[in-house]
Amino acid sequence: MAYDHKTIDKKWQDRWEEAGIFHAEDVSTKEKYYILVEFPYPSGEGLHVGHPRSYTALDVIARKRRMEGFNVLYPMGWDAFGLPAENYAIKTGRKPQEVTAENIARFRQQLKSLGLSFDWSREINTTDPKYYKWTQWQFLQFFKAGLAYKARMPINWCPSCKIGLANEEVVGGKCERCGTEVEKRDKEQWMLAITKYADRLLDDLKDVDYLPKIKKQQQDWIGRSEGAEIVFDINGHDEALTVFTTRPDTLFGATYMVLAPEHPLVLKITTDDQKKKVEKYVKAAMKKSEIERGALEREKTGVFSGTYVVNPANDEKIPIWVADYVLMAYGAGAIMAVPAHDERDFEFAKKFDLPIVEVVSGGELPFVDDGVAVNSGKFDGLSTAEFKKKIIKWLEKKKKGKAAVSYKLRDWVFSRQRYWGEPIPLVHCQSGCAHEIGGWVAVPDDQLPVELPEVEKYEPTETGESPLAAIKDWVKTTCPECGGPAIRETDTMPNWAGSSWYFLRYTDPNNNKKFAGKKKLKYWMPVDWYNGGMEHVTLHLLYSRFWNKFLYDQGHVPVSEPYAKRTAHGLILAEDGRKMSKSLGNVVNPDEIVDKYGADTLRVYEMFIGPFGEAVPWSTNGVAGVRRFLDKVTRLPGSVVEQQSEKVTRSLHQTIKKVSDDVEKMHFNTAVAQFMTFVNDINSEGGIEEESLITFLQILCPFAPHVANEIHEQLERDGFVEELAWPAYDEKLAAEPELEIAVQVNGKLRGTIVVRAETTEEEIVAQAHEEENVKKYLTSEPKKTVYVEGKLVNFVL
Repeated sequence: MAYDHKTIDKKWQDRWEEAGIFHAEDVSTKEKYYILVEFPYPSGEGLHVGHPRSYTALDVIARKRRMEGFNVLYPMGWDAFGLPAENYAIKTGRKPQEVTAENIARFRQQLKSLGLSFDWSREINTTDPKYYKWTQWQFLQFFKAGLAYKARMPINWCPSCKIGLANEEVVGGKCERCGTEVEKRDKEQWMLAITKYADRLLDDLKDVDYLPKIKKQQQDWIGRSEGAEIVFDINGHDEALTVFTTRPDTLFGATYMVLAPEHPLVLKITTDDQKKKVEKYVKAAMKKSEIERGALEREKTGVFSGTYVVNPANDEKIPIWVADYVLMAYGAGAIMAVPAHDERDFEFAKKFDLPIVEVVSGGELPFVDDGVAVNSGKFDGLSTAEFKKKIIKWLEKKKKGKAAVSYKLRDWVFSRQRYWGEPIPLVHCQSGCAHEIGGWVAVPDDQLPVELPEVEKYEPTETGESPLAAIKDWVKTTCPECGGPAIRETDTMPNWAGSSWYFLRYTDPNNNKKFAGKKKLKYWMPVDWYNGGMEHVTLHLLYSRFWNKFLYDQGHVPVSEPYAKRTAHGLILAEDGRKMSKSLGNVVNPDEIVDKYGADTLRVYEMFIGPFGEAVPWSTNGVAGVRRFLDKVTRLPGSVVEQQSEKVTRSLHQTIKKVSDDVEKMHFNTAVAQFMTFVNDINSEGGIEEESLITFLQILCPFAPHVANEIHEQLERDGFVEELAWPAYDEKLAAEPELEIAVQVNGKLRGTIVVRAETTEEEIVAQAHEEENVKKYLTSEPKKTVYVEGKLVNFVL
């Protein structure tokens, strides 16, 4: 057939949509399989070629599962709240609502042009009031359970963007968006108490099938550490400093103390002669992000406070320093510094000429492993494990310490002082009727959603308040509890809110009475296979696991862990190996590839481009090569013969086996390579039987569905290829051909080994060397080994 991709692509996309063959059934006798990809933020630029990598990979799996007899849910939607849409609206003078609707329409059209088998009847949009009504309702459940609270805390503030920034958005002390120097401001923020779930979020990782590197990201972010809290009295002050350490056994080696610059005691304990230096240092430190400050390779900086603490181990006075490598987010912003046994402390001590005392013997300093105690008084000679137990008991008796657990995880900052987000559904009663919770009252369920009002101006304010604060007639309201005057909360939710539960809404997207019905949740949850980018395996994954666990505890969802399996894909880089960027002019538009080469070319190329979990560069030549392969496939009906060769039969079964295995392992690139090998085998052997060609189309269909269906129809077969069963293979025919190799010692036959045809010479020689009978005759190491390919190995002694 002539491969007119534009005609073929549209024809089959229209037919699939008309037939609704990808719609999941809520009531089915089939076993369910729920496949999820991260729903995109619909930007004005549209899709880039990185998006289809994940979507196509999981589409291959979804299509295979349907052919295996599963009732598959593979949905799509839009994570559409957030700063980019708001900034674009401000820049162009248009409403975020309009911009977002346009972007969604563009993304939807692009995704449909790829022939992805999403169930579009379940499409969701986080900015739809029908959706965010339930985001608000779920937030109120946190509030009513005491897990949502308001607290004053320092935030990174960009004076130009007029927004609080996450630590990741501060680079070199400047806003990564506009380059303005960042300030620290104290701001009241709504918080969610995720720390109460820290242990469960860690412990339950044992129950899920996540890539090891994903589990490690979760574990590192939570950062559970066991150790001790130790009390250091501040010399000349009534206060004491309590520090957490995982190594209480090194207490005798603590030669100085370090406070984070933002620690509340810094300016209080600093001596008058050091005040100017400390104030200057603190001001400079506040312009740096926590990520910068925590970087191990950074040169250490600091300033002496002029004050000392008393080490409870030996009653020695040790100096208090202020240094930005210590963060308030860990260990309450204070550490005991043991330079002999900590790399950062060692660097700092060397730079500022502070004492270094070895207290764990083991080798060169800094020695950071376990060992035997030295220079530790009566504890000398104890192992690290023994010493930890004994010194904690000793400190408890002296009332200078106790066993403790610490976490890097901090409660989730859930406020944004912006317009384009979900309004927080709380009002502050001016009569104080809810004084026990700060005067905050939940908006009743029957008044949800609290809709985001349309406004003329949505620019951020100089005061740092949300633009909603300026809409007086919206802000002023009545208290649902006492009927008195009240004002609405004007902060909006973060962009993480809607994405923390979207997987639940897909199970029942049109339910107006609940966020999802219990029967549907019980049937579909948990998600069987979730794939996304590595950049989202920390916060989004952690937040959504926490959110789901809370709903589970409240009896609203049937499972504690939302995702049974989580995998990740690598980035697609530009041809020069750099990250694709609009500013660098190296972005590849998928529309252009689809227009020139066809949807199946883009799909197959994205699967063939390289190992799925790794970053790989784009190649225009590679795209053209895949198109040539599909051209060969479309010519196969002209190669149909009455009887195919044994090699084609064997190659077909090997291809079914390899593709079946590779899809499950996400080795999509080697699956495509096997397709190419099989087509070459057909052409070199002179043809293929029609039934074998149909079988080939069945395994090709998840990768190249338009081409597969078109050939299927050309062969005068009814229906869709997707309605056929995934083919089985014959184990004997699928097995690789084997060779029997004779093994000689000094030219005499001493044994034989059986190897696969593709086994390397090195592997064959090693196997021959270990053959039981041969080993008897190998009385010394062979001086020479002769290998005759595919026939024999001769060891010459």
